[in-house]
Amino acid sequence: QVQLVESGGGLVQAGGSLRLSCAASRRYVMGWFRQAPGKEREFVAGISWSGGRTNYADSVKGRFTISRDNAKNMVYLQMNSLKPEDTAVYYCAAKTGSMVVTPDSRTYDFWGQGTQVTVSS
Repeated sequence: QVQLVESGGGLVQAGGSLRLSCAASRRYVMGWFRQAPGKEREFVAGISWSGGRTNYADSVKGRFTISRDNAKNMVYLQMNSLKPEDTAVYYCAAKTGSMVVTPDSRTYDFWGQGTQVTVSS
């Protein structure tokens, strides 16, 4: 069983920053996804098990940074210059069967409960 727990969400003004954390049980390819009300779940960022490869959605490049600390079994999403359109529930996810960082949510096997990020204008 893989258990993921997100934390760090909250309410922030536009231009502000938040850091999301996800506690994972082992080293896996990890991804961050988000879903806004009435919209499809979308890929935000992904990272290889070693942290050597990362992948970002175009909408967050230059603003968000995904990282991991395998010694602590943690993955992070540093979100800077937040915009109202970043408002969503953010989920961390683990890929257990592949080392390839992919943006397709269907390739991830386990999911956290989600943490709400709200960015006010």
